[in-house]
Amino acid sequence: MSKTLRINGKTHEVDLPDDVPLLWVLRDEIGLTGTKFGCGVAACGACTVQVDGEAIRSCQLSLGDVEGEVTTIEGLGTPDNMAKIQEAWVAHQVAQCGYCQSGQIMQAASLLAENPAPSDAEIDEAMQGNLCRCGTYPRIRAAIHSAAKMMQEA
Repeated sequence: MSKTLRINGKTHEVDLPDDVPLLWVLRDEIGLTGTKFGCGVAACGACTVQVDGEAIRSCQLSLGDVEGEVTTIEGLGTPDNMAKIQEAWVAHQVAQCGYCQSGQIMQAASLLAENPAPSDAEIDEAMQGNLCRCGTYPRIRAAIHSAAKMMQEA
């Protein structure tokens, strides 16, 4: 079945069954490999993307259910023009192994779009479904606070 998707500002036509998870459409069909496979059951957050600005676990969203603009980590910023959340991630040296980071960043970006000045508790609540095996949670929280401040100053 053919479906037209809008991903990172570009239109893509895919011819796949409706039950294929968006994660595999992004990685295998479109070639956007920044979104990672973690658990396959929406429990770890590694596959987080945004659909119309809302953080969604792409491993559990079927192609047939995709409605709206999809943004992946590749669409958030570029190496030459990073999003504020990405700048903060680098400044706070959040990543260790880095595997979960694209999902963490996409979740954090969604949080900041909804709440431009979150408290520690609000950050913890919003990020609780995104797991980091390296345990960089204090750095993640600090980076989110820094990004919020940078966004307010911009």
